[in-house]
Amino acid sequence: MRTREGGLVDADEAVVIARVRAGEPEAYAELVRAHTPVALRAAVAWGAGAEAEDVVQQAFFKAYRSLGRFKEGSAFRPWLLRIVVNETRNTVRSAGRQRAVADREADLLGGEPRIPESADPAVAAVRGERSRRLLDALDGLSEDHRQVVIHRYLLELDETETAQALGWPKGTVKSRLSRALKKLGLVLEEGLRDGPEGGEERG
Repeated sequence: MRTREGGLVDADEAVVIARVRAGEPEAYAELVRAHTPVALRAAVAWGAGAEAEDVVQQAFFKAYRSLGRFKEGSAFRPWLLRIVVNETRNTVRSAGRQRAVADREADLLGGEPRIPESADPAVAAVRGERSRRLLDALDGLSEDHRQVVIHRYLLELDETETAQALGWPKGTVKSRLSRALKKLGLVLEEGLRDGPEGGEERG
């Protein structure tokens, strides 16, 4: 069986992790292949930019070194993503810079399926504009609210995985996600009113 990332299901992961712990380090490559796509998305979403691949490689190395402390029976993906996010923050902080929203947008959308050539160009334009508005709105959220939206929707984690990745109780994930989505809705509605379709743009 395979997950939507094309990787291992949890039962298979437990077997692979057990093999690595038992002295079969080459089995770790299966975890790397399974989780590299979502790890790269996480690094890009948190501003790693051109260094995303290096960040992910370092995160996998740290995860491997820490595998002895991995809690048996837990999901590997949210645990790995906590390491990826921390590694990304360290990289961004040490470089003394933050990625621009436009750059993150281009990177995040680069992996999305292309709109068929037969599609109405107007539809494609609307989709692109909505994506830009969404990322602009995300950038205006508080750190906690931005984290929970990114993990739930951009990284496609479920509620339990999000709680594990962020180290929050599930109730906190629910309440912060609810507030974040309300704020996003208000910001996006305001953007529609003030954008080209709704009247003059604010200067």
